[in-house]
Amino acid sequence: MRCALIIPAAGASRRFGEGDKLGQDFGGRPLLLRSIEPFTKRDDVDAVIVAGPPEDLDAFRDRYGPQLSFLGGKVVAGGRLERWETVRNALEAVPEGCTHVAIHDAARPLVDEALIARVFEAASSFNAVVPGVPVRDTLKRGDHQVVEGAERDATVDSILGIGADEETPEIGHQISARRIVGTVDRTDLWRMQTPQVFTVDLIRRAYAQSDLEGATDDAMLVERLGEPVMIVEGSERNLKVTTAEDLVVARAISGAGSSTSRPSHKRF
Repeated sequence: MRCALIIPAAGASRRFGEGDKLGQDFGGRPLLLRSIEPFTKRDDVDAVIVAGPPEDLDAFRDRYGPQLSFLGGKVVAGGRLERWETVRNALEAVPEGCTHVAIHDAARPLVDEALIARVFEAASSFNAVVPGVPVRDTLKRGDHQVVEGAERDATVDSILGIGADEETPEIGHQISARRIVGTVDRTDLWRMQTPQVFTVDLIRRAYAQSDLEGATDDAMLVERLGEPVMIVEGSERNLKVTTAEDLVVARAISGAGSSTSRPSHKRF
């Protein structure tokens, strides 16, 4: 196996809030680099392709280029609207001779070598492999319509003994909610993770389709071809950082909040 690693990093990270999500400190190094480093220790990873924001590519290169270069990384322009555009652009940079492509979220810094090894080992037998974890929570389907609750009343608060200084919604504040319309059967449901690994020919065929709209992961486009995608055991620790709260949780899981350790890396 000769694998090219693609890191889609062109998103605006609007749900994270203010600040550069991928540049957040994670144990003394940017979160983006922590998501890449475990792959660079593998001899079968021949190339690292990071697809950054096209409208800010020079600044992205200035910010991460030297460190990515140390890891053997190459920066290319990603897409402007959706993730599939970014991956499609990055596929054009996959070097000749690569047999497989691994696609990993730029904001999954807790991916570990054992998980990567499981996915790569399965990819030596199957053309499309993704890690996942079984859904264990009860799933409910909510109505699309948001319902506003009645405003809180000062008289009712007084009767209930709720003081103005207690941590409760302000008087006059309406509570928004959605009505449950059903319970989803969670049998055989899995939460998808990355890295997702595919043979080069298969993933290129998947991204050559005319209809790529609405794809939330790469396996979905392979499924549209009618090709089988295999699931292997993922990890509950393999958290994707989407919000600022996710970053707090990820740091707590890894103990990376104040770490200044520097792992060794393979140069390509």
